[in-house]
Amino acid sequence: MLDRTKMLEALRRVVQQMHYPLEVMLVCVRWYAAYPLSFRNIKEMMAERGVFVDHSTLHRWSIKVRAVLAGTFCRRKRPVGLSWRMHETYVKVSGQWKYLYRGVDRDGPTVDFLLRAKRDHAAARAFFERAMELHGVPEKITIEMRQSKYLNNLIEQDHRAVKRITRPMLGFKTFRCARILLAGIEGMHMIGKGKLGALKHPASCALYSLAF
Repeated sequence: MLDRTKMLEALRRVVQQMHYPLEVMLVCVRWYAAYPLSFRNIKEMMAERGVFVDHSTLHRWSIKVRAVLAGTFCRRKRPVGLSWRMHETYVKVSGQWKYLYRGVDRDGPTVDFLLRAKRDHAAARAFFERAMELHGVPEKITIEMRQSKYLNNLIEQDHRAVKRITRPMLGFKTFRCARILLAGIEGMHMIGKGKLGALKHPASCALYSLAF
């Protein structure tokens, strides 16, 4: 209850700056994070519903609202198993490829994710340190492809689910925006997998209950 109250207060501060109903903002932010849509797609969809908003405004909503929601999603995340699959994928930021480190456990729940500018030992270490701070030390980690190609299929399939959403975005303008927007996408992805604690179905999430 305390988390929800704090989130509502933060969202109200955002709404006061944006001059649009909170319900409208949350619907747009959810669509952008949950489906492969560009801001211009959402602009057209909202215009069909009698709401006229510029794509640059939609971008500002996504940055400000997701910054509020990301912490709530993280706190509600369920514990994961002790066998992890970890790999990195690529996203484009300011025209350059950056590295999104991601991990899932053997049953599919997201362990953690971390966007880094470089693919190196320091980046991998930062990912694991943060993941273990959240979940403790795992018993087993699969990082590279083993002799059986199927061992990494789980994490590769999970990458595809996230990349399906980011593909229409055609890259991110700044590293900061990329981190915030990716956190929102990952949060919605976890909701879709039913992996956030105290959420029996997506409609019970604070984001959904506020939007509808």
